[in-house]
Amino acid sequence: MGTIAGYSGRQAHRCTWRHSLESLMRITVCQLPDRTADFERAWNRLAEHALTRRSDILVLPEMPFYPWPCDQRKFDPDSWRSSLSAHRAWTRRLGELRVKGVLSSMPEEENGRRFNTGVVWSQRDRVRFVHRKHFLPEMAGFFERTWFSRGLAQFESEKLAGAKAGFAICTELWAMDIARHYCKRGVHFLVTSRATGSESIDKWIAAGRTAAMIAGAFAVSSNRFSFERNFGGAGWIIAPDGEILGLTNEREPFVTVDCALAIANHAKSTYPRSALNLAQ
Repeated sequence: MGTIAGYSGRQAHRCTWRHSLESLMRITVCQLPDRTADFERAWNRLAEHALTRRSDILVLPEMPFYPWPCDQRKFDPDSWRSSLSAHRAWTRRLGELRVKGVLSSMPEEENGRRFNTGVVWSQRDRVRFVHRKHFLPEMAGFFERTWFSRGLAQFESEKLAGAKAGFAICTELWAMDIARHYCKRGVHFLVTSRATGSESIDKWIAAGRTAAMIAGAFAVSSNRFSFERNFGGAGWIIAPDGEILGLTNEREPFVTVDCALAIANHAKSTYPRSALNLAQ
């Protein structure tokens, strides 16, 4: 039996699994500042963390490279163009993180329609736009139906660095049928880039734990952070059994954990997935 040690600061998570060392993936989640003035310094610290921890895959928050625009009730073309430009510029800097892959969401425009789209970046393929956000809230702070068109209800698994990942961007996490779908697709990681408030952290963590158990996958999430705009941080890495392996906070904005793909593979055939025939 091999011993797999995932780490989150001073805390250690240990589990045993036959041959797990052959399929070990080191995942980093984070909380990044919403303010442009603070972002560059946080980015440099994140790059240093990823290099020191030898991260394989890094998850970024929802549309991370420009201040959140969707708190404006009326669509602002100038803010939209600035967000597109900022994301194009920062995309060219993803190589600075020195990881095998990056998962996030970015603004996308096609034929006059605007989308919030999940992206996969790798040194080999660069950026691939893979999933357009389907569930869009329309409420104070999050007027997303005003800002975006609704993507199709397509939730395909994506391959990255030998692992399979599935996107559930922010609000999509609450649609647990998506987690059930990804269980059938055999994903190892359920990826949730977020822009969520500090008052709802406990609810979001509960959703992440539930989705991880339904999907039989590691739930991984990164969030924005801002006192002024009330973004709550709390990026997470949650095991397929619902155990929280790592959780970011103001003092520890980056967390890295070793995840054995074999554990996610095995989880698909165990309770509660087996009782619901989710893997059939």
